[in-house]
Amino acid sequence: MIFNRRRVSVRPISELEEGESLKIVEKIEDRDLLLYLGLTNDSNPLYIQHDFARAAGYEGPVVPAVMLAGIVFSSISKHLPGPGARIVEQALRFPEAACHGSTLTFRLEVISVSEKAGTLKMRVDGEDEEGRAVMAGEITVAMPDALEGETEIPALGDD
Repeated sequence: MIFNRRRVSVRPISELEEGESLKIVEKIEDRDLLLYLGLTNDSNPLYIQHDFARAAGYEGPVVPAVMLAGIVFSSISKHLPGPGARIVEQALRFPEAACHGSTLTFRLEVISVSEKAGTLKMRVDGEDEEGRAVMAGEITVAMPDALEGETEIPALGDD
């Protein structure tokens, strides 16, 4: 059997520096929300029903906070610091609700690196297209010390 493999580059913590940053822009589509609802079986009408959301004082259905966190967490795993990163602690706030159809901008910045502990702390801020803060906080990320350089891994779906 031939497995499809891909190479991922794992950055050692010694190469990560305070001040490194990443900007992510995501448009939240109804399809994304329906996938979330299907995976979690979350039936909060605030997330899907326009009339309910308006009656609750929102412009329209609200994006679940865990979806916003998921966008940030996947960006940490894929981009900064990248493959091998594991979230070990989070302190996140969601000051304003993000609504369906919003275009959200997230900014992540490395604010400290502890090579001894093998962790780094990142600040995250997110806002919608109107400049309203939809997420703010800090995330602690552990980096593996056993993986460095390029590593071959099976493609998604291969074992």
